[in-house]
Amino acid sequence: GHTVGIIGLGNIGYVIAWKAYLAFGVKIVYIDILRKSKEREESIQAVYYAKLEDMLAVADCVVIATPFSGEKIVTAQLLAKFKKGSRLVNIARGGLVDSEALADALESRHIFAAGLDVFENEPYVHLRLIENKKYVTLTCHNAGGAIETNYRFESLAMEVWSWY
Repeated sequence: GHTVGIIGLGNIGYVIAWKAYLAFGVKIVYIDILRKSKEREESIQAVYYAKLEDMLAVADCVVIATPFSGEKIVTAQLLAKFKKGSRLVNIARGGLVDSEALADALESRHIFAAGLDVFENEPYVHLRLIENKKYVTLTCHNAGGAIETNYRFESLAMEVWSWY
């Protein structure tokens, strides 16, 4: 019965949504620069939102899976639009989230918890996020370490080598 909001339903965002939908039966809502095809949406029963604030108001957990455009997406003003008690997961780029504002939202309990594997000032992690071990999970960004990534790197290396 929970709702997962995805910011950026590209390849990575879609796989996250697909796994969450199949494994946990959650409702999927999303926002992206371009609305996905009807078939793609129907495969995970996703609902598209044109306005980020509208999506945030209904999502129990928000996953950021969008490229970094040079601007913060999650600011203090935007965190205020999140559903009270929701969770934030950032697996995209650290610069998308204002760490100070997130720490404030966590301490005020407006945001219940956060999962981060990217950080605003990498390699440094905001001290208040480190100290909030009860409600913040911090991991290293290891998407490039997936076995599929290694297979693709090997394949690409062989393809490039064959050009010579």
